[in-house]
Amino acid sequence: MEKRSYVWFESRRRTRGLELAHEQITKAFDTVTWLHKAMKSFSEKNMIDAKKYVENLYLAEEDVDQLRTDTFFELSKGAALVSDYREDLLHVVKRLDTLADYSKDAARCIEMLMEAEIPSELCQKTVYMTSKLVDTAQMLRNSIEKISSNPSESAKDAKQVGDLETDIDTEYLRIKGLFIKYGSNMNCGTMVIFDDLIEFIEQAADMCADTADYILVLSSRE
Repeated sequence: MEKRSYVWFESRRRTRGLELAHEQITKAFDTVTWLHKAMKSFSEKNMIDAKKYVENLYLAEEDVDQLRTDTFFELSKGAALVSDYREDLLHVVKRLDTLADYSKDAARCIEMLMEAEIPSELCQKTVYMTSKLVDTAQMLRNSIEKISSNPSESAKDAKQVGDLETDIDTEYLRIKGLFIKYGSNMNCGTMVIFDDLIEFIEQAADMCADTADYILVLSSRE
């Protein structure tokens, strides 16, 4: 996956903790991309690729977990950053770890549904949700990158994250409404798991918006 330059981190003393945080953030965003690829392949009934992308997501999420642990250990030493920025970084790391967790939970639902019959309209709308989630995560990435180099642009991007998250919420409710239309075509187990799937996607978007709110605070300090 693409490597990014985070000016916020690079403008301060380079330490092992900052390098780990940089990598952890990149991996967390990767899970969202793999989720969208998996959902798109699933909707196209290409289960071979869907399984491959789910496995890639699992591996990225495992990396996020390990990097979170390593980052916390390094930053807890106290010398990595002055106290306020260390706490700021820990908050961002925690939120992005949760984002990766929600992506993994959604991928598990896709995996469980691979033998199920899902109406194409539901699949297509869920693909739209994951595509918007990618856009939301990318906007959040942009915001994080600009915290030090361009705080005003960072804040602007963070606010756009909220707008994108609102679009995902709207689509989430539309899909829930379609359960009435397609309920008789889906067994109860399939319905429950599919409901969990869109719930996890919506929660991932919420976590992006929550992180963006925190980025607004960080950008105001620069």
